[in-house]
This record gives sequence, structure tokens and C-alpha cells, in this order.
Amino acid sequence: MKRWNRIKRLCCLLLAAMLMLNGCGKIGDGKKVVLTTGFDKDEIFRIETISCSLPEVMVYLTNIQNQYEAIYGDGIWETNLRGVTLEENVKDTVLAKIAQIKAMNLLAQKYNVELSERESELAGRAAKEYFASLNETEIAGMGVGEETIKQLYSEYALANKVYQYIIKDINPEISDDEARTITVEHILIKTYSLDGSGNRIPYTEEAKQEAYEKAQEICRMAQNGDDFEHLVASYSEDSKSTYSFGKGEMETAFEEAAFELGNGEISDVVETEYGYHIIKCISTFNRAETDANKVKIVEQRRQEVFSQEYDVFVDGLTRNLNQELWDSVTFLHDEQIKTNSFFQVYNTYFGKSFATE
Repeated sequence: MKRWNRIKRLCCLLLAAMLMLNGCGKIGDGKKVVLTTGFDKDEIFRIETISCSLPEVMVYLTNIQNQYEAIYGDGIWETNLRGVTLEENVKDTVLAKIAQIKAMNLLAQKYNVELSERESELAGRAAKEYFASLNETEIAGMGVGEETIKQLYSEYALANKVYQYIIKDINPEISDDEARTITVEHILIKTYSLDGSGNRIPYTEEAKQEAYEKAQEICRMAQNGDDFEHLVASYSEDSKSTYSFGKGEMETAFEEAAFELGNGEISDVVETEYGYHIIKCISTFNRAETDANKVKIVEQRRQEVFSQEYDVFVDGLTRNLNQELWDSVTFLHDEQIKTNSFFQVYNTYFGKSFATE
């Protein structure tokens, strides 16, 4: 389960590394979804007047595939969770992101946001560089030409630009208290086990009571002065002992107990969905982490404002998915197809200033 979540998170990070776009709403979200056979050849979907072709999807998909394999190896595609393969999950994520970019290009029309001559030139230069990096097998496999690459880069840049336009006046003042980040150590006594697929199996009431009594005994030892780090090493069932976090980032019960502690203080037993915790406060205020959290909170506020505007806009759009063609899309498994620099080339020309998760 943890490995699957790390892998899914990597997909979002790989995509977000060159885009500020947030959310994973699929092209089928909303009320105005129309599935039709009236598509042009190689047309994956259409949103109002803008469409997405198979070569566009393959550029995204192939670069993400090869970045995965560079980290995890070819065998990563054998991973699945509850019958959903990782390849299917990556496909859905890629489709959602491209659909969002296309919709944002329509949103740019609403606000009369356009690329400058300089930005269009950069998109062309980026396309020329990336296309020149491809070998004949990669070009044929993705079915792509330089003009398609230029279109992709132009649409990415315009999506980023309209995002910046919408959030340009959102600069809230965040206080130290609101962004305060604390650091704690904890001991976890779990109240669940894992089956062979990584799914949680809750303890029986009897086993849960035994876990509670064990946690109470450990808590007494900690509060009576036993070395906390030794207790962590001896009893904790969490692979991580130290956490730094701000408000709203942890489960409510854990967070409330932690923020009530002073430096060096130890909590009573705290119950969460994971089990029973004994928490020790290491620091009630971390300056560097708090400042970093302020930046994070500001970006979250900006994304909230953008999402409100974006969600209202896309709810009124007609979307058409070529389901038969989409279902036929698969990864390219060919040792000659290794291209994975599409996003890096974009960042070279347009920078990472818009990137968020």
C-alpha cells in the first residue's frame, strides 16, 4: 500500500514539476459529458472547440513511463491495487492533466490572455530542442512531429499564464501562529494488521484492548522519566519517529494533543485511526519550517481561488471522449524508446516558477 501511494505521488510530482495545475478531475467529470463516434482520426477527446490527439497523449504518456522506469525499473508495471494496474492509473492521471490544460486554454480566451511573441518564440525553440533529441523509433512510436510538440509547449505555457492571471492579486498575510510548525517524537502501538494486498484489517476488540493497555504502560514509563528515544526504539510500530507539521496537516486528535504540549512535555495516550500514540514535543516553534509553511499556505489560498473560478468554468463545458480509442492506448515497450526529457526541456525555457503539487 505504501509503495503504491509513493508511486502514485511520483506521477503527480512528475506532472506538477512543470505545471502549476492542481486537481485530478477526469475528462468525464461534470454534467455535460457526451460520448460520441463523431471524432476525427486519432482524436482522443474534444472539449468545446479544442481537441486532443493521440500523438499528444503519447508524448505525455511515454515520457512519464520512461521516468518511472528510470527510477523503479521495467517491473514496476506489474504493480496493481484492487485490480487497477499502475499503467491504468498513470493513463487516467495523464488524461486528466491534458484535459485540464485544454480547458485552461479555453479559459484564457475568456480573459483574453495570450502568449507574447517572446513566449511563442520560446515554445518554438523548446519544441525544436526536444524534437531533435528523438530518434526515428521514438518519433514513429509516438506519431509526433515538431509542430505538435510546439503546440503542447504553447498550451502548457498559456495554461500557466492564465493561472497566474487569476491569482495575481492573492497575497494574504500569514501570521506566525497560523503557520506555526512544531516537531514531535511519538510512539505508535497499532490497532490493525495488513493482509497480503496491503489492506488494513482492524484488530478485534480484545486485541485492541491489549494494544491500549500496552500503550498505557509505555506512557507511564515515558512520563516517569524513562528515556523516550529508547522507548521509541523498543516499542514503536511506526517506521518514522519524528514529525514536523503545521495546523491541519495531521489527524485531528494527534494534532490537537501535540499542539497542547510544551517543549519536552509528553502526552497521555492519544487514539487515531492508526492506533495509540504517546507524543513528546521536541519544539513548539520551528522558524525555518514555519516560514516555509507560510509559502505553502499562500499557494494553497491561491489554488483555492483558482479552483473556484476553474470549477465553475469547466462545469459548463461540453466534453466528448473517444472511449474506444482511449481504451486502445497502451505504453510503448521498446528498448529504443527512452525519451524522458519533455518536461525538463519545458523547464529550461519557461522555468519552474509556476510549479506546485
